[in-house]
Amino acid sequence: MNDYIYNENDNLSALVTAEPELLLTLSHFGIPMGFGDKTIAQVCNEHGVDPQFFLLIGQVYSNDSYEPSLSTIMSTNMEGLVPYLLRSHDYYLNRRLPHIGCHLDKIASLLPLRAGKAIKGFFKLYIDEVREHFSHEESTVYPHISRLLKHEGDGSFTIKSYLEAHDSLEDKLNDLVQIIFKYLPAGDDDAIDMVFDILQLAHDLRKHSLIEDKILGPYVKQLEKNAAL
Repeated sequence: MNDYIYNENDNLSALVTAEPELLLTLSHFGIPMGFGDKTIAQVCNEHGVDPQFFLLIGQVYSNDSYEPSLSTIMSTNMEGLVPYLLRSHDYYLNRRLPHIGCHLDKIASLLPLRAGKAIKGFFKLYIDEVREHFSHEESTVYPHISRLLKHEGDGSFTIKSYLEAHDSLEDKLNDLVQIIFKYLPAGDDDAIDMVFDILQLAHDLRKHSLIEDKILGPYVKQLEKNAAL
């Protein structure tokens, strides 16, 4: 975000106009367009989102250098964190990646058979990797949080082990762009849209990772500390 510190009484449309990147997060919060001139608090309350949680995510998402303090994280209602991340997973798997896949099919049809198959094969492997990555989080990390909140943590899993093995999902998308640049025939305007979409997705996934590293990680570490794990 810019130097102005937004608060829940500010106009949401003004915030999104000033920080267009935040448009990508609205569906992750379950907030549809059409909020008119309502404040951040009004829109969030209408859709069951804590306004301070919304602002915390927005601050991390739009400012790579922002490091929320542990006190800020722990004083924020985190009930929406796992639902936010789950909706993000659904958005990537069921909207953005299929959209890029349609682009890629068109481009691959213009290439020599071998090159087209290579690009499509690379993308398929990438989708499989994303599914595996998200499945691990949903089957291991999020249930761990639920157990900690119920004071049922048993020490069999810690967030530290997850964070140490936390790989980057956006790097391979950048590799895909380089492959496309290598094989793409000149003069294909559709490729501009596709490459832009891929780069935008890579950018959004990097922001997703920042939220996990800067909010999810410290939050769960503190829950584990409270549970003496």
